[in-house]
Amino acid sequence: MTIAVDWHLARALLEWQVELGVTDTVLAEPVDRFARAEILAQTPAVAPEAQRQAPAVDVGPDPTQEAMRLANDAADLPALRDALQNFPHCDLRRGARSCVFADGNPDARVMIIGEGPGADEDRQGRPFVGKAGQLLDAMFAAIGLSRGSPDPDTAFYVTNTVPWRPPANREPTLEELAMLRPFLQRHIELAAPEILVLVGNVACNALLGQRGIMKLRGSWTQVQGIPALPMVHPANLLRNPEAKREAWADLLAVKARLKQRG
Repeated sequence: MTIAVDWHLARALLEWQVELGVTDTVLAEPVDRFARAEILAQTPAVAPEAQRQAPAVDVGPDPTQEAMRLANDAADLPALRDALQNFPHCDLRRGARSCVFADGNPDARVMIIGEGPGADEDRQGRPFVGKAGQLLDAMFAAIGLSRGSPDPDTAFYVTNTVPWRPPANREPTLEELAMLRPFLQRHIELAAPEILVLVGNVACNALLGQRGIMKLRGSWTQVQGIPALPMVHPANLLRNPEAKREAWADLLAVKARLKQRG
């Protein structure tokens, strides 16, 4: 009688043998390893050009190169948004509800770049709408700027380093930042602000290649030829209110730079 062995039966038999103490598998007949080694030693080597070549495997386009191509092809912000929404290579999109592109006045003199969407941002499809976003609005309102202002002189424009919410609100990985950086760089290029504000370590890491926001904040630098000021993230201020003094000093620096540039 022949017994059909399916996957479940094979596994049950294997587990039964393990329970009996079987730890190694052997062949029905012994193998003389020394004789096999002698045979291999006497076998002439095959010339490299005669070796069979494995067929090439098509792994598809490099995600970062594809991001650069799509970003560079975007002629304006709506086109860039469409390209980003349709970019299939970043796994972050699989667990996110929305592609969070930007908010505020794209003609504003000030562009703010944050880290990544949270739960509130993912639900609404807009950056900085949770508690940290409310604090961000209040902070910039204190120097006369609003994301809802139609006047570029009194408005700000805001986006993030990545448009999809990372799982459990973790930081984007270096690979994710590198993959999506071409979209962010093109976003800056198309918006063409006079001043960039980089809030938090992730934004500084993405555009400056540096971390340590408490050391970076307050010192002007440049991103793509645009004056840029690192600043503590509002979420950090909610956890550490004592850092609000430094944040206020940075806001005043932004206000002074705007006045200076006229």
